Order: sequence, then C-alpha cells, then structure tokens
Amino acid sequence: MTHDLIIIGGGIAGGAMATVMARAGRTVLVLEASDSFVDRVRGEWISPWGVTETKRLGLYDTLRNADTHHLTRHITYDESLPPEMAEAAAIDLGIFAPDVPGPLCIRHPEHCQTLFDAATAAGATMLRPVQILSVELGANPKVRYVHEGVESEATAPLIIGADGRTSVVRKTAGIHLHQDKPHHWFAGLLVDGVKGWDENTQAIGTEDEFGFLAFPQGGERVRVYGGYPLNQPRRFAGADGARAFLDAFRMKSCPKNDAIANGTPAGPILSFHNNDTWSDLPFVQGGVIVGDAAGWNDPINGLGLSVTYRDVRIVSDILKETASGAAPDFRPYAEERAERMRRLRFVGQMQAARHGVWGRGEGAASALLHAFG
Repeated sequence: MTHDLIIIGGGIAGGAMATVMARAGRTVLVLEASDSFVDRVRGEWISPWGVTETKRLGLYDTLRNADTHHLTRHITYDESLPPEMAEAAAIDLGIFAPDVPGPLCIRHPEHCQTLFDAATAAGATMLRPVQILSVELGANPKVRYVHEGVESEATAPLIIGADGRTSVVRKTAGIHLHQDKPHHWFAGLLVDGVKGWDENTQAIGTEDEFGFLAFPQGGERVRVYGGYPLNQPRRFAGADGARAFLDAFRMKSCPKNDAIANGTPAGPILSFHNNDTWSDLPFVQGGVIVGDAAGWNDPINGLGLSVTYRDVRIVSDILKETASGAAPDFRPYAEERAERMRRLRFVGQMQAARHGVWGRGEGAASALLHAFG
C-alpha cells in the first residue's frame, strides 16, 4: 500500500508525529514493534519549554486528559548547604515559559499509549506488534514487515525513523551517531507510598557518592533517579537492588528524602550510562529521524521528551508547508537541532559535574569548579 508517511516506531515521537500529521489530513502508517508499552525508567518529565512545544503541536490537551501532573516548585540540595537554606532558595517553576505552571509528568507507558490512541482517533493506521524485515530509502522508500503473521510491503515518499536509540532507520540511512564518554551511572525507580513529600515539589541533590532527582507524579507516587560513579556498576544490582537504591536517598543534607526511602518500589530499577549522543545530519533522501533515533542529551538534564517534541514540531511544520509532490527540505531542522544539541551537551556537562563528581571529599559546588576550572 502507498501512504503519505510511514513512521517506524509508535512510542512518544512516533505517536506524536502520527497524531499531528493525521490531523493535518495525511495518510499515515505507523509500525510499532512492541505489543504493549512498558516502564522503561525514562521519559516521564517534560520541561516547561517542552510543554510549550506540546501546545504548539496541539497535543497539550490530549496529554492533560491522561494521568498527568504539573510540578510548580524546585529545590536543589547539597552536602555543602544546610537543608533549610536550600529550601529557602526554592524556585517557582512557573517562571520559565508563558502560561506553563511548570514541568509536566506522565508515566512512560501511559504517555506512549495516550499518543498511540490519539493517532488512531486522528485516522492514522497503527499496527503492532510489527517485525521490520527491511527498510529502503532514497527515491522510492519502502518497508517490508510482518504483522499478525502476514508479510507486507508499504511505500511512501518519506519514512520517519522514530524508533529510538537502536534505530533501524538511522542505520539504514548510514547516519553516524557521535557519542561522548559516559559521565557516570544513572538508575531510576518508580516509588509508591511516599508520605510527607510535597507532590508539587521536585528536587535534586548530591551527598558523598550519590546524586538524586525526585519528580512527584501526584498523590504518593514519585519517580526517582540516582547518579553514582562508573566504578560501581553493580551497586544496585540483584534482588535487593531496589531497597539499596532507596536507602541511598537517606541524606543529612535532605532529611525529607526519608519519605522516599520509606516508600515501596512500584516498578523495575534500571541503570544506564549518562552521556550525550548526536548526529550531524538527521536526514537523507526519503528519510528523516527524530527523537532518540537522532541522538539524545545526557539524561541528567531530563530533556529527552522536550527534545523529542521540538523535533516533531519542526519536522511536522516542514512537512505541512511542503507542496504536494515536492521533496521536503529538512536543512532548517538539521541546523536547529545541531545547535540545540550542542548547547544541551554543555548544560549536561555542567550538570554531570555539579551532581556527578565524587571521591574528592568536596562538595558539588567545588567539584564543578574542579571540572571546568
């Protein structure tokens, strides 16, 4: 069959793109590998500028109709500061973007499913689970795939790769992914029964060899992350890993973290390296890549979803402005994304130094000076 667009990957990037383009009247085919969306321990916090992008895309109301939660206050704790001083310097998160009260939190599985359903309602053809057999780009893009035991072939003027970090579309296009050295380990866990933590307040802090981030999801549920040195790869491994991880949150510099440590794991604990990746040119003839497929910022910044929504907004605007039968010009997207990711790499390096440099017996502030001095 022939479509206006084929999108490989039906998660956040693919679902958002499919919804926007189907609402614009395009015939869209989405091929998603998974049978159901699961907790991947990332992709649950949208920064204020990312929330603005969802509004530009017409997706904000769609997300707000799901189980989402705005955060309005931020506290930075540090071993060099008394906790009451850190709390007195709390930041109002509504100052960063017009008409946005603060970051928006939504669980990854629900986020993906919400957009998948929205794309379906908009008229996109959403197939899952799908096995991709081959992808061809160039002048006559096509995809061979298996769905429900039947092998099929689909063609379109453009294939969009929204298929994540191991993107088949990126590999087929021969797009090189640059990668800097890992900065540290990063683990994440969803926690229930967190009693006594303000559901509107997010926090970040560092003490000894552990840096934490906490993002309430509403009620007594909090998504937490922790950074730790590269020489401790199995620090939170094994059957007791989740409990050891929560115990690491008990900090003198943040007594309120006891509420998190006393909570109950509500999902898997997963660890991964914190570092940056990026591509120089995220498109070729007949193909373009968005979201993590095109490279991702150090997760310590928490900007993965915002990067993805900006990608979707720019690429969808280009497609909607391209005359029927003409080839879209993705050079503005490539130029903007390259500069955006360059700036975010710098921010990520500062954050990694601020909350991910350990072992010198120094506070995070002096670690930052050491890293960049």
